[in-house]
Amino acid sequence: MESCKDKNGDTWEIYKSDGWRWQRKAAGNNKIVGASTEAYVNKSDCIANAQRSGMTCTPK
Repeated sequence: MESCKDKNGDTWEIYKSDGWRWQRKAAGNNKIVGASTEAYVNKSDCIANAQRSGMTCTPK
């Protein structure tokens, strides 16, 4: 799993589970507030979808 924190403190995670997926956790309570609705074959497609959903950091 790779993760990063964006400028407002939310954590974005990129992980593999039947394909590549992402999820966003809120800064204040660490609850999941967003997630991919599908699994991606390519990690780059997953990251691109997360960026379209607001991710501004780079997962490492």
